Amino acid sequence: MEIIKKSFGKEANLFILKNDKGTELAVSDQGARIVSLKVLVDGKLRETVLGFDSAEEYSEKDPYIGSSVGRFAGRIKNGKFSIDGKEYQVTVDPETGHNLHGGYGFDKYIWQSAEQVEDDRVSVIFTLESKAGDEGFPGNLSVSVKYSLTNENEWVVHYSAKTDEATIYNPTNHVYFNLTGDPSQAIDEHVLQMNANRYVEVDGDVIPTGKLVDVKGTIFDFTTGKQMSELFAGVASEASGIDGLDHPFLLTEDAPQVTLTSPDKKVTVEMTTDSPSVVVFTANFGENGPAMRGTKLADHGGITMETQVPPGVTDYPEWGSVVLRPDEAFEQETVFKVVVEE
Repeated sequence: MEIIKKSFGKEANLFILKNDKGTELAVSDQGARIVSLKVLVDGKLRETVLGFDSAEEYSEKDPYIGSSVGRFAGRIKNGKFSIDGKEYQVTVDPETGHNLHGGYGFDKYIWQSAEQVEDDRVSVIFTLESKAGDEGFPGNLSVSVKYSLTNENEWVVHYSAKTDEATIYNPTNHVYFNLTGDPSQAIDEHVLQMNANRYVEVDGDVIPTGKLVDVKGTIFDFTTGKQMSELFAGVASEASGIDGLDHPFLLTEDAPQVTLTSPDKKVTVEMTTDSPSVVVFTANFGENGPAMRGTKLADHGGITMETQVPPGVTDYPEWGSVVLRPDEAFEQETVFKVVVEE
């Protein structure tokens, strides 16, 4: 097992983590993001995630792809939330009037990095100091994201954080999977299975309405596995008008909670998390997908599995808590295991 460090742009670095099975995980300190995850299929390396070839491309085309998202993943309605009865106003997007992914968030920064080599895994630990008042959020927040690659073909994402003042923190990784290795191919023939009995209804602005919906009998029932083309064919009837998924699903504890299988059935990603929900987004970009790795990203050319407390929790606290206090240590972990058919 080894880690290779190389330049990824003017200020950014790329770290290529390799295990004994030939799997390669590439991550960058720009946005503490995953850039590539390649596994051996029939003797050849196959890409499994979307990404660009330089830090500049992320800045110019889409800073969220593969990035660490914070301070708050998803949308905060009107950019307002309360802690202990005190209301806070954070920055909002001028077009939507809502805060998305923390505003000028963690995806935009160059993080500090440290490498770690152990017997069963290789890791890169990214750290960042978010000052009190950044984008309107309270508290000096110290955050850490540790990416590890094991010899079991597991990509482990571990989040840690501490604050000196009560604040909210709800991170995620904005990875997009496409198990064909070809961004120009839509994920229509991928099969998605989720141990999730309910999803969060959202409106046309992708703001949770407060309603938790039983998936049974809906197009959002993935409990037994479903080809994504079935979803896209029926999603027009869904109230939000979203052309695909951009919804939080409430997970059960049955692991793995999510599996995604390639059209040729040779690659499966198994996701296990201690987060209560996952936001699944199907890259609903239409004709506006960016150029990527020598081709153009297809509409529905990728699918995210963004583990987090469901967005909307700032308005519906019965869904959980995202408040972090000075006497607490935040810890959260998600594991993506890539299983290759021998």
